[in-house]
Amino acid sequence: MTDYPPISEQLDDLESAREEGRRKMDWAAQHMPILEAVREEFVADQPFEGERIAMAMHVEAKTAILVETLAEGGAEVAVTGCNPLSTHDDVSAALDAHDNITSYAKRGVDDEEYYEAIEAVIAHEPTITVDDGMDLVAAIHEDYPELI
Repeated sequence: MTDYPPISEQLDDLESAREEGRRKMDWAAQHMPILEAVREEFVADQPFEGERIAMAMHVEAKTAILVETLAEGGAEVAVTGCNPLSTHDDVSAALDAHDNITSYAKRGVDDEEYYEAIEAVIAHEPTITVDDGMDLVAAIHEDYPELI
């Protein structure tokens, strides 16, 4: 496994990034009424209590609302980017501020850092995997069959 740090340990102006990311996420949430209804149900029912969800996806405001919805449903979520050029560091930092979310997603990482972040997500020993690109799923299948 790896000692790759979450985004909160990699940014110089963390508070400003978190504020801007939260602002973007709040705007996105206002335009996602169906997911908001799902979130309210998840908060009440806690369907993911005890689950650890690993995610590799485009980390931006809209997908962040999905990540938060799963966390609000009781899951511990570890997330990284599926493409280093699509990650929004401010949104990643806002996600990482949530008690049930650890975000390793960072814009512009090289190949080595990209795969270290995937390893960091896997270190959370997921019970559920969500992957937009298959690098996370491939790593689990190749190197961590006990997590299948």
